[in-house]
Amino acid sequence: MSAPGAAGSGRSGGTAADWGGFEDNMQGGGSAVIDMENMDDTSGSSFEDMGEMHQRMKEEEEEEAEGEAGGGEGGGGEFLGMKGLRGQLGRQVADQMWQVGKRQASRAFSLYANIDILRPYFDVEPIQVRARLLESMIPVKMINFPQKIAGELYGPLMLVFTLVAILLHGMKTSDTIIREGTLMGTAIGTCFGYWLGVSSFIYFLAYLCNAQITMVQMLSLLGYGLFGHCITLFVTYNIHFHSLFYIFWLGVGGLSTLRMVAVLVSRTVGHTQRLILCGTLAALHMLFLLYLHFAYHKVVEGILDTLEGPNVPPFQRVARDIPVISNSVLNTTAKAVALTL
Repeated sequence: MSAPGAAGSGRSGGTAADWGGFEDNMQGGGSAVIDMENMDDTSGSSFEDMGEMHQRMKEEEEEEAEGEAGGGEGGGGEFLGMKGLRGQLGRQVADQMWQVGKRQASRAFSLYANIDILRPYFDVEPIQVRARLLESMIPVKMINFPQKIAGELYGPLMLVFTLVAILLHGMKTSDTIIREGTLMGTAIGTCFGYWLGVSSFIYFLAYLCNAQITMVQMLSLLGYGLFGHCITLFVTYNIHFHSLFYIFWLGVGGLSTLRMVAVLVSRTVGHTQRLILCGTLAALHMLFLLYLHFAYHKVVEGILDTLEGPNVPPFQRVARDIPVISNSVLNTTAKAVALTL
């Protein structure tokens, strides 16, 4: 009983041993049922499947080509992006420079347009102006220390306008015919041109000669120096004597010139520099007075004649009397005409 059992058990054990691997595979690998729905039937490919595969491969190639083209465009875009970045930086720098320049220009314009800057040069009392007018006729011999110069422009500006008015008055008293215009523009140009032009020229010479003077001081000094010119011209335009003019020219004009020369001498170091600077200023100042008295009227009349033509009276018709012819002359003329006919 035991033997067959043992044999049976051995047979069964061998069978178990033989099928053990299969059972392990079946149990460990999963279910033995095959799902046919999940199976892909590739054994029988048709023309439709081949067409689909071909279309799919073609689409993939096109996508790869587009990707390469996109990569090239991306590189170009990157290059264009760098150029655009540089252009943007350039525009930002130019815009910043424009803003800085505009800010500085507006600041300078507001600086020079502000009336408060000019206020110190015109903030002066009438008593001070009167004292400075008298001082402009009194030379002071002081060379060791620089003489004080008034840094205001109210008095000089009023003297320039006074000189303009005196010139216009002199044109009227000299019987100068004004045609189709006024002489105010010429007088203003002459007086302001001398004041500003000579002041700038003397300031340039003072800079070369190392004189201690500013442009405002030079304008004030030369402007107050015109006080002697105003007195001389006002008197000699109303009293027409050449001898009187020369007396005032040497006396009044010479005193105002000596005042300016003394101030420049006290502010200049060196004999040669003093001679050049003071000699130039004295010559210009005295010659300008001679020009205003003798040559200004003739020059203005010449300008008017050049612009408007000579002063010729207009053509007028004048009635003339016809002489009376005697009767004998008429009879003789009539007989001669009758005989000829």
